[in-house]
Amino acid sequence: MQLLDVTDLNTSFFIDGKVIHAVDRVSFSVSKGEIFGLVGESGCGKTMTALSVMRLVQPPGRIVKGQVVFEGRDLLRLSDREMEGVRGDRIGMIFQEPMSALNPVFRVGEQVSEAIIIHKKVGKKEAKGATMELLRQVGFEDPEKRYAQYPHQLSGGQRQRILIGIAISCGPSLVIADEPTTALDVATESQIINLLQGLVDNSAMSMIFITHNLNIMRKFGQRIGIMYAGRMLEQSSVDVFFKEPLHPYSKGLLSSIYGLMGNQKRLTAIPGFVPRLAELPRGCTFHPRCPYVMPVCREEEPVMKEIGKGQWVRCWLY
Repeated sequence: MQLLDVTDLNTSFFIDGKVIHAVDRVSFSVSKGEIFGLVGESGCGKTMTALSVMRLVQPPGRIVKGQVVFEGRDLLRLSDREMEGVRGDRIGMIFQEPMSALNPVFRVGEQVSEAIIIHKKVGKKEAKGATMELLRQVGFEDPEKRYAQYPHQLSGGQRQRILIGIAISCGPSLVIADEPTTALDVATESQIINLLQGLVDNSAMSMIFITHNLNIMRKFGQRIGIMYAGRMLEQSSVDVFFKEPLHPYSKGLLSSIYGLMGNQKRLTAIPGFVPRLAELPRGCTFHPRCPYVMPVCREEEPVMKEIGKGQWVRCWLY
């Protein structure tokens, strides 16, 4: 059963008379207990897709159309008050940059407790007890000490654990993790990944894991979606994707990372540059960089097509 079903989601920015399509007809679903990886280069629309699901898009951005059906309700049709009851309670989000995501003037324990007080309607004493348990759950052996500290007194990995604690504080059925390992060293990154995997396994919650790191997704998650210039180009199971990538962009990404495409001795860079969203080329947005470009690619945009069971691609080669 699908926990989240996103269909034809469109989010645009209206700037100086121009319409910039940051999220363009994006569709995907997340099942109960599943980790879905949303992957792509910086600026491809991953974070904006997450913010659209959470209805956190700010002007001049606006969700233009689409459906975001979560637990049987279309979130885009809820009132602001109804959405506040979903956000932080039923859906948690781990934001990028733990230093800027945490308020520097409040103790971290108070920031974790705040969500519990608001959504669970409990007193400060009960919320503090729940916070202590959460701090233990996310790996702190000394929760009393951590509760009283400020964000600047913690390391990057510790701050990330606090953000995870806030995201899961109300027992959500879905957590959106937006680049949760950015700027962390390899050892700390591994600890955070193991923590998130354990939370999913032990609580049966689902997760959208946003990253540009394909090495992480090879070991973490069940399904993957590849985004480029605001569009979804490919979707499949993680196992199938790494064995048989379909889209030329996907193949290029894998070929540019050592060890992901067999025993190649030389890494291959994708030629050209990611286009600006305000100046997208006609036809397929990837065609200026594609080694398999055909005349039709320059004139018409392909649609997402199912090639095999659960394997979708947006490309004229198929």
